[in-house]
Amino acid sequence: MLSEKHISIVKSTIPLLESAGTAITEHFYQRMFSHNPELKNIFNMSHQKTGGQPAALFNAVAAYAKNIDNLGALSGAVERIAHKHTSFNIQPDHYPIVGHHLLETLRELAPDAFTPDVEEAWGAAYGLLAGIFIQREDELYQKSANQPGGWLGARQFRVVEKREESNLVTSFIFVPIDELPVIGYESGQYLGIKVAPTNHEYLEMRQYSLSDKANGSSYRISVKREAVGIPGVVSNHLHDYLNVGDIVDVYPPAGDFHYIEREAPVVLISAGVGVTPMQSMLEMLADKQFDKPVFYLHACENVEQHSFNQRVNLLSEQINLQHHTWYRDTSGLNDADNNANIQQGFMNLALLKSQLPVTDGDFYLCGPVVFMQFAKQQLVALGVNDDRIHYEVFGPHSDL
Repeated sequence: MLSEKHISIVKSTIPLLESAGTAITEHFYQRMFSHNPELKNIFNMSHQKTGGQPAALFNAVAAYAKNIDNLGALSGAVERIAHKHTSFNIQPDHYPIVGHHLLETLRELAPDAFTPDVEEAWGAAYGLLAGIFIQREDELYQKSANQPGGWLGARQFRVVEKREESNLVTSFIFVPIDELPVIGYESGQYLGIKVAPTNHEYLEMRQYSLSDKANGSSYRISVKREAVGIPGVVSNHLHDYLNVGDIVDVYPPAGDFHYIEREAPVVLISAGVGVTPMQSMLEMLADKQFDKPVFYLHACENVEQHSFNQRVNLLSEQINLQHHTWYRDTSGLNDADNNANIQQGFMNLALLKSQLPVTDGDFYLCGPVVFMQFAKQQLVALGVNDDRIHYEVFGPHSDL
């Protein structure tokens, strides 16, 4: 436990942290990768270039400092990060490296304020937090290893199918080369994979949402090809170079965002490739013959970029499913596509107010952050309670 002195000193440094902002975490990552370049085989370097990861880490550090005397307020963040860490195969011996570079960053950026007392307090605070993560991650590792079909660390899988779902999204189906069963997962969770991109200096690890129901024998991910000029080292590598018969390292499914069984109506809201965890939930609900209303609401650029469209039409014949689509560009539609369930422009949930289960349903969101903020604002305006709105951010976390 931290002493009252430690807590007081850490909280006293909050103004210093806030004034420095992401300069702290940017310096931290530059320092760590300079001294420990092997960590570039673990961290997503694209998120370093965009600034997303330094910003996410700064927000996490600041939140920890502000809540250091009330760690229960951080339980959600700890769970989310611990799941992410297990999909990167983070181990206890990584934590001293991170802690060392964090303290040295504070020393180098604020030498006058980084007194021995501040160093001791932040060292103790980091040690406590590292211990919390190590313990929770060990629990998650053991849970994955001890369930039927489970394993620890990397396991080799072979691509057995590569299929286009739309003109930007391609699905990959993996089976283990040992031909043994695989662990199940909650719909909404993701799969960690490690690849060696062509003409790339480092190994890359990524997480992609599982896009089908669990079946005990294979996994399916559906990956969007990123446009030119947008970081997408791994996604473009998968599209261009990963083919049937190729082998990749796979880590057990993880993620704190997933379907929650409440015996209540379900509303699945997505944009673009955010459709993938929603498709997993829909496949699972159809498989179990879910008897409550299900709404599948999706927005994308045009019909050519609409993934799983035909599959959703088929599933609507099996369960109580209503699906509605918003296209920015409707020029590619034909007469068969042009029906009452298709709208042009931005998603407008007010049009469905009389149909949506505003008072008792569970609402799941996935897509670009700005889209989810837009959708959540509409849901709140309709009267949906915040605790029934669940969401997943692809990449570094951001609050809606």
